[in-house]
Amino acid sequence: MYLSAEKKEELFSQYGKSNKDTGSAESQIALFSYRIAHLTEHLKKNHKDFGTQKALIKLVGKRRALLDYLKDRDIERYRAIVKALNLRK
Repeated sequence: MYLSAEKKEELFSQYGKSNKDTGSAESQIALFSYRIAHLTEHLKKNHKDFGTQKALIKLVGKRRALLDYLKDRDIERYRAIVKALNLRK
């Protein structure tokens, strides 16, 4: 499996408050970004996999919603996570 429990804990500890912090917007955005990168690589090899393409579009929408939420609540946290994950604005 591409996303093990250890990898999740690493993402949560790096971008969240602790390795058990699964609920903060930053940790969820980091997790979605990791999954989006994985699905993008999969679609480069399997361009006719439309189920994966639909899942990728949904994940991008979820990440965008979380980024919009974070931007409305705390602009500094938003800027920090965008810079840390190297996302476009």
